[in-house]
Amino acid sequence: MNPIEDSRRIPFSAMFNFRDVGGYPGRDGRVVRWGRLYRSDSPHRIDGTDREAFAALGIRTVIDLRRPSEVDRDGRVPDLDGLAYRHIHPEHAEWGLRAHEPDTSLARYLADRYADLAETGTAGLAEAVGLIADSANAPVLVHCVAGKDRTGIVCALTLAVLGVDDEQIAEDYALSTEASERFSAWLAEAMPDAQKPPAPFLGSPAEAMALFLDELRQRHGSIEDYLRHAGVTDAQLAALRDHLLERHAPPE
Repeated sequence: MNPIEDSRRIPFSAMFNFRDVGGYPGRDGRVVRWGRLYRSDSPHRIDGTDREAFAALGIRTVIDLRRPSEVDRDGRVPDLDGLAYRHIHPEHAEWGLRAHEPDTSLARYLADRYADLAETGTAGLAEAVGLIADSANAPVLVHCVAGKDRTGIVCALTLAVLGVDDEQIAEDYALSTEASERFSAWLAEAMPDAQKPPAPFLGSPAEAMALFLDELRQRHGSIEDYLRHAGVTDAQLAALRDHLLERHAPPE
């Protein structure tokens, strides 16, 4: 693993998809700042040493993208001093209504689900990006259940505005596949009677995110135009770039 990836992944004992989205090359020769935006699976299991490690990151704001029923089922991030919690549910249909057929493309299936969410969940996505744009909220953690789908969309939209190219955005998204494997191994040990989640809840093929971003631009002209359509202002887009981009090189 290279030093950049060592810096990106942050290990916890009961979170499996926690990572920093900093370090990617962005607009005008600048790079995405480290330690300002994190993404993860649900942090409701934080306890003990994980709690100390989480507190040490200095996160100010947690953006929880789960459905209300998921929050009720699992609970939310533990209360920590100075931590603001924001629950935002981007409206979207249950995936079970359009189940993935095993013999069809998983990337195509996921890209279609993401496109559906982008059209029905505009208000929630705009609110999440707006919160990330406000430097007073940073460092920010964005999460859902697995930290790959809803979280992946919010992070992809944010990185696109920062000028990160689609290939690297898709590669960042695809890191969730390995995290899902770690979660599955933990689940099999902690709850051996639990049913293994189906492929769409575990896989994160880079092609899915690349398709989603390309087709979103085809429909709206640009990622910025999509976000404006959703309700993000030009001032928020400028603020996002101002505080999440810097001219320093990534760590070596």
